Amino acid sequence: MGLRDIESTLPPGFRFYPSDEELVCHYLYKKVANERVSGGTMVEVDLHTREPWELPEVAKLSANEWYFFSFRDRKYATGSRSNRATKSGYWKATGKDRTVYDPTTHAVVGMRKTLVFYRGRAPNGMKTSWVMHEFRLENPHTPQRKTGFCAEFFTRSKGTR
Repeated sequence: MGLRDIESTLPPGFRFYPSDEELVCHYLYKKVANERVSGGTMVEVDLHTREPWELPEVAKLSANEWYFFSFRDRKYATGSRSNRATKSGYWKATGKDRTVYDPTTHAVVGMRKTLVFYRGRAPNGMKTSWVMHEFRLENPHTPQRKTGFCAEFFTRSKGTR
């Protein structure tokens, strides 16, 4: 049973809307640690092979927000720079990273980076209305082989696809 099925049984107004802390502490940490994550809430997607407008059809939710697990792709095999390019454009970081704190211990558990999708290639890309929030763990005890991120997609202007 997917989340769409579960949502259809709930009264109007109820929806999947996790906080930054819930995304990092519950969903992302459990995924990275290979623990069971609530079934039907998020799918795994390779964000580098999909364009933003293709993502709603693979999402589990039916709204203007979609949640995915994706693993970070490195631009260079020996480097630390992330590859955020797709076939028709790229995700560009904007603003500064936001800190995510554990609500019980108030310790830093993750970071949230805001990315905007640009069509074309840098530096001549054209800005679109697609925005992504990338979450990453900031725990040194995280298994290194799974340095992934959980992403939340949404459009600034409703109905833009």
